[in-house]
This record gives sequence, structure tokens and C-alpha cells, in this order.
Amino acid sequence: MKQDILIGCVADDFTGASDAASFLMSKGMKTILFNGKPDGEIPPCQAVVIALKSRTQETKSAVADSMAAFTWLKEQGAQHLYFKYCSTFDSTKEGNIGPVVDAMLEAFGEKYTILCPALPVNKRTVENGILYVDGVPLSETHMKNHPLTPMWESEIAKLMDPQGKYQTLNVNTELLAKSKEEILAVVDEFGKDKEHFYIVPDYVNDENGTKIAEVFGDLTVLTGGSGILAPLAAKYQQAQTAKDSMENGVDGKGIVLAGSCSKATLEQIADFQTKGYASYKIDPMAVLSGTETVDTVWDFVKTHADEEVLLYSSDQAENVAEIQKVGKDKIAALLEGLTAAVAERAVANGYTRIIVAGGETSSAVAKKLGYHCFEIGESIAPGVPIMAPLSNENIRIVLKSGNFGQTDFFARALQMTRK
Repeated sequence: MKQDILIGCVADDFTGASDAASFLMSKGMKTILFNGKPDGEIPPCQAVVIALKSRTQETKSAVADSMAAFTWLKEQGAQHLYFKYCSTFDSTKEGNIGPVVDAMLEAFGEKYTILCPALPVNKRTVENGILYVDGVPLSETHMKNHPLTPMWESEIAKLMDPQGKYQTLNVNTELLAKSKEEILAVVDEFGKDKEHFYIVPDYVNDENGTKIAEVFGDLTVLTGGSGILAPLAAKYQQAQTAKDSMENGVDGKGIVLAGSCSKATLEQIADFQTKGYASYKIDPMAVLSGTETVDTVWDFVKTHADEEVLLYSSDQAENVAEIQKVGKDKIAALLEGLTAAVAERAVANGYTRIIVAGGETSSAVAKKLGYHCFEIGESIAPGVPIMAPLSNENIRIVLKSGNFGQTDFFARALQMTRK
């Protein structure tokens, strides 16, 4: 049965999906998140977010899965379709962002769309078509060493060149300051001899975001990070607070699981340890050899049964590079699998608050726990909401992209999910 869904979003990983959902919910949209394309009916809502694992997927499969999700959303009555990717444009050089965007333009009959990864609240900004992280061009940041999607370029148009079919128009701050009619006249002139094309708007502050939503928000096909979703949500509906919002806290113990090797997560681990929380480092080589298992990790948890603990496989970039020599994909799969199995055991043993850091790790945990549909609650940090599985409303899950969150994020997450 069709609903009046204002926006349907497909994200290329799970933490990206929860990130997107949090910004939609922040503007009062009743938002439901699905892990994978759902089969059944959608609970009453105004926004639907579908999490895929397409960021590092083989391109043909990534496009097929994404388009199946978008087509399903359209069939459910979604008025706008949004492809959500990371604010650091995470993609292999060949990329899945371009092919998915192209498929959307072609399938849904849109001449152009925006590429809008910026998230100013987390210091991801776009100026003159260049993506910056805390004032530093993307390719000069820690993202150049990302183990799965190393970033080799900072200009969005150049990042799209190897993976997209079409040309890019940068809408800089000077043009963005003009009227909607003047901006669209420039856009129309650029596109008059083109089948399809992309728009990259500058986005350095909230004022830019509001203007981007005003000028381009009527498009059926939209793409970007989570930043522009808040002004889009404000445009699509005017409510300021979510109705019937869920409780953030529940009774029961909490556990923190970290697989991200980002600078932010490493700092969060150090802060958590400094605060006196117990922690256990999972040794990737021991996992590979079979001497580190779910049982050995759980032995540590049992010895700290009255505490809230951190289990992590995160490490410095140089150590990760050395470990990956034995097989990057194999090591990643083993660590994700073990962490997910620990999360499953935690829930089976009465833990009700599961905090996870790392996109791939979060996807593995969500899949292992078997939760496919979540209500979105308050955010602990921009883009990181508390989530409640609709199939078990006594559980609270927080899934954090590696680079997100305050230094004290883990302690904060445990506190906010505690009743």
C-alpha cells in the first residue's frame, strides 16, 4: 500500500544510513531505517532509509542493488529519492558513486542532480568544487590512507571523471548567492546540449544548505552526504520535533565494539581507556591463526561482568598496512565476523545496549543480530543516532561511522542509552 513518503533514501553502508536517518529525524520526520531492501509493508512514516553494503561492492552488483531499492521506494510512494554516500566521498577510483548516480538519472528521467557530500557540522565542506576536511583538501588528509577507499583527489568533478559518464557544473558561493531563477538559468545554459550532468554546489555553512535545498530540492533524484538532508527535510515539512519519539534509554548492560581504524575512533578508544573503563584488544593475527576466538574474547567480558567494556581491533595505519599483507579482505572478514559474533553473544547474555564503531563492522553486527528495521531516536553526535529495532524495543543500538563523534563518544553513548 502506497504511503505519503516525503523522501526515500538509499545509503551505501549501514552507518551512512543511520547518519542520514538522524538528520531527517532531527527536522521532525518520522523515520524508519531498514537493513537491506524490505519485503513487507512499511510502518507509518514520512522518511524511509535503506542501508546497503554497496560502497565497496562490485560495481554491477552495487548498481543493481541500489536501483532495486530505489525502484521499491518509488513504488511505495516516495516523492524524492536520495542516494546517500559518505561526506568524504568514500569510493574506489573506479567507483560506485558515479555508476549509481548515472543509473538513477537515466531510470527516473532526471536531466541532472546534485553531488553534495558536504557536512559542515562535522567540518566536511565544499568550496569551489573542492572537498575539505577541517580545512584540509580531502586527498591530503588521513583519508588518503583509508584501507578500503583511499582518497586520491579532492576536486569532486575529478573524483567523478573515472566513474561517471557526464560532465560537472560547479555552483560556487558567488553564484549560490544569486536568486533561484538566476542560478537555474546558468544551470539550464550549461545543460542545453547535454543529456545528463551533475551539479556540485559549494556548501560551507547552514545558509548554503538552506539555499541548495531551496534551489534544487524539487528534483526527484538527489545525492550527497547527510548534511543537506536536514535542510531538505525542513523544506519538505515544517515540524521541528519528531512526533511519538522513542525513549533513548533502556535497562541493562552496555558493551562497546570498535573495528574502525580512523583517527577519531583511535582517539575515542584512548579517551575511554583514560576514563578507567576496561578494554580488550583483539589481535588480528591471533584471529587468523585461530587462537583468538569468540570464546577467548568473551572470557574477558565474563571477568568484567559488572562493568561496561570495550572490545576493539582498531590500530594505527602503519600497523594495519603490515597486517593486511597477509590478505586485506580475509583479515577484514575475519575481524568483522568475530566482532559480530561477540555482539550476538552479548545480546544473548542480556546486554541491551550495543555501541559499534566502524562502517563495515556495524554492517556485520546489524546483519548478525538479525534486526532489519529500526526506529530512529536522538543523536549522540551529529549523524549518529540511537536506534531501536522494531522487533525488540528493549534493545538500543548505536552504529558510528569511524570518523564521527566527540572524543568522549563511547562514554557519552553508554550514558545516553542507559535508563
